[in-house]
Amino acid sequence: MDAGLYISLAVLVMVIVTIAKGVRLVPQGYKWVVQRLGKYQTTLNPGLNIIVPYIDDVSYKVTTKDIVLDIPSQEVITRDNAVIVANAVAYMNIISPEKAVYGVEDYRIAIQTLVQTTLRSIIGEMALDDALSSRDLIKAKLKDSISDDIADWGIIMKTVEIQDINPSGTMQQAMEEQAAAERGRRATVTRAEGDKQAQILEAEGRLEASRRDAEAQVVLANASKKAIQLVTDAIGDNEMPVVYLLGEKYVDALENLSGSENSKMVVLPADLPAAIKGMMSKA
Repeated sequence: MDAGLYISLAVLVMVIVTIAKGVRLVPQGYKWVVQRLGKYQTTLNPGLNIIVPYIDDVSYKVTTKDIVLDIPSQEVITRDNAVIVANAVAYMNIISPEKAVYGVEDYRIAIQTLVQTTLRSIIGEMALDDALSSRDLIKAKLKDSISDDIADWGIIMKTVEIQDINPSGTMQQAMEEQAAAERGRRATVTRAEGDKQAQILEAEGRLEASRRDAEAQVVLANASKKAIQLVTDAIGDNEMPVVYLLGEKYVDALENLSGSENSKMVVLPADLPAAIKGMMSKA
């Protein structure tokens, strides 16, 4: 009786273990790779799955969710021998788990290395200024180059983003010195150009003033000439009007001279006796 009970219990346990090994519940977001006697047999999708107990074995549990793979920073030499530091992040998805686990030893390390080498190759063909300002172009080339390679592993590249792409420390210092020198050169050129323009404007001003003075002198000379001609025509042979005009000018000049605060001179007519005789004769 006891032996029969033990046998029943053993059979029950065996049945439970067999069912447990034959029934597989795959969670959503995963696929399981099944091997039969060491050889690939099938891929289990999410949900309830039945396998052959003791013969089939779940060898790999692969996620079907998007995988974010960080690409470490690395130094890259551009076409013009400048050193920049670049890193990226890749977003991928496994669509064929059996290819991902059997096609490459470690798909994460493989993709990381592939992205790094491809990134070096793309940036190496570009000049420094182009590399720093063409993230979208680098991203597009990187995705196109990698997608075909990882397709053989049952993986698709959703996208790849360039996180940082900056000159190295020594390169940044050299660029800052170059920029400072360029700003100094532009300031010097601007000052020289300003001085040049100022000198040109000043010379043009002097030239214009001289031209105006010459024109004024010509106008005054023509006016004097015309005035003299008019006076000459008016007086004819009579010299008294001329004497009167000269005397009037002479008196005005004496008044202006006597009105000066610093004047210490006494002006007498050049022919004093004639002047006195004239005054006496008028009296």
